[in-house]
Amino acid sequence: MQIILYFTKNSLIVVNSLNEWRNVILNKPNILLIMTDQLRGDCLGFAGHPDVKTPYLDTLASRGVSFDNAYSSCPSCIAARAALHTGMAQEHHRRTGYEDNIPWEYPNTMAGELSKAGYYCQCVGKMHVHPLRNYLGFHNVELHDGYLHSARYTNVPWQESQKNADDYFHWLKQEKGIDTDVTDTGLECNSWVARPWIYEEKYHPTNWVTDRSIDFLRRKDPQKPFFLMASYLRPHPPFDAPSYYFDLYNKKELTPPAVGDWETTEELQAMGRVFDSKCGPSDAVLIREAQIGYYACITHLDHQIGRLIQALVEYGVYDNTLILFTSDHGEELCDHHMFRKSRPYQGSIRIPMIVSGNDKFLSGMKQGTVSHSVVELRDVMPTLLDFVNADIPDSVDGKSMLPLVTNPDEKLRDVLHGEHSYGPYSNHWLVSSYDKFIWYSETGTEQYFRISEDPKELHDEISNPAYQKRIEQLRRTLIETLKDRPEGFSDGTQLITGCPYPPYMPDKAQKEGK
Repeated sequence: MQIILYFTKNSLIVVNSLNEWRNVILNKPNILLIMTDQLRGDCLGFAGHPDVKTPYLDTLASRGVSFDNAYSSCPSCIAARAALHTGMAQEHHRRTGYEDNIPWEYPNTMAGELSKAGYYCQCVGKMHVHPLRNYLGFHNVELHDGYLHSARYTNVPWQESQKNADDYFHWLKQEKGIDTDVTDTGLECNSWVARPWIYEEKYHPTNWVTDRSIDFLRRKDPQKPFFLMASYLRPHPPFDAPSYYFDLYNKKELTPPAVGDWETTEELQAMGRVFDSKCGPSDAVLIREAQIGYYACITHLDHQIGRLIQALVEYGVYDNTLILFTSDHGEELCDHHMFRKSRPYQGSIRIPMIVSGNDKFLSGMKQGTVSHSVVELRDVMPTLLDFVNADIPDSVDGKSMLPLVTNPDEKLRDVLHGEHSYGPYSNHWLVSSYDKFIWYSETGTEQYFRISEDPKELHDEISNPAYQKRIEQLRRTLIETLKDRPEGFSDGTQLITGCPYPPYMPDKAQKEGK
């Protein structure tokens, strides 16, 4: 008799044959991570948005647990994805802002650890790493990063040029002609200008990610559990959904952006006619068009996620697949005369988070419930590793969200520290389930919001006598959090303004040129 020992995180399983061992492996649930780009945490039907419709994401939330205090602690594409793929806080993965062309060199990654746990790991869509074809532990990547300026310049080596290295662009040229590009709409990848997609819907990048993800289900190894990351570009600009989705919102009366009584119009007056301004447009018609374009991209994305879910059903794996849905950061969408991300307000930092699946492997899950615990992108990696009973590397700062799936009233942390290197807008913040303290490191400006009572941050309470004790408590927490940072933000007794604050902090070996 052949005896095979099979180790899991907490136990040793003894099986008598390869067939029995194969059955153990096959009983491992699959994992689908649906990642979006620049999707606000409030722009979902189940989250109560008055305008946006997301029937398929609403379904996932109804069949799982959603998190209404999910955040991106360094809210721009590269830094946020570093947290996702490594489970680290930004002070440890060292990306504290946006900077291209910095090599990704991490010993422990989400896909790498899941691969060790017996999973076949496939990514389709956006990675936004360097070099472009760095797989970060995935067995295979079908890449589409969207339009990346740094990978499109004429002096970029051919191997790193998107026109060569990006699979969607390579495919689109084969399908539509060598000169075809996503820029044919006349839109730019950080712009608030919006208009419908000019080609057939099947050529849209959102459809492509779904198509290639479904094709993976067709050709996957049936004897091995899979980890599929379907990584969508939208609703990140360009706002170019197919015309059907624009039509859904064109005739609706849309809720106007939120503008706090603390905000000024100074930047809006100076930059409101610039197509990719950080403040959005000053023209009310263009603000409405940006909202229409953004919402159209969300519903288009939602319908394509519906296609992917239906494919899971048809391939017989839906009931054996854990689905986790999230985004890398939000979109300010003209709230407080702001556009894009990186600043410390809810439109920028708050993200969606859903864990959904069959209660046969999420025993005790209270489907359709909401957890108010503060969670973050760094928590995704330990959650998935915990789910498959794999060891969580010591390098991981995040915490598993699985306990919240069975007991939504628990909490992972009291407050979360976030930040972003952003020139004159460089900021640090602490957020809890009910309030937020902000410190701008260039100017020393502070703000305080009671987000449980004022979710749109209309009123800055920094000078309100009723909250001074809490504000001082959070200020002391931030001083303590930053006291050992190399930039010099804190000496342990006070916050220090004007410190050099690069978007990437090299480690000691890199500083020494090793």
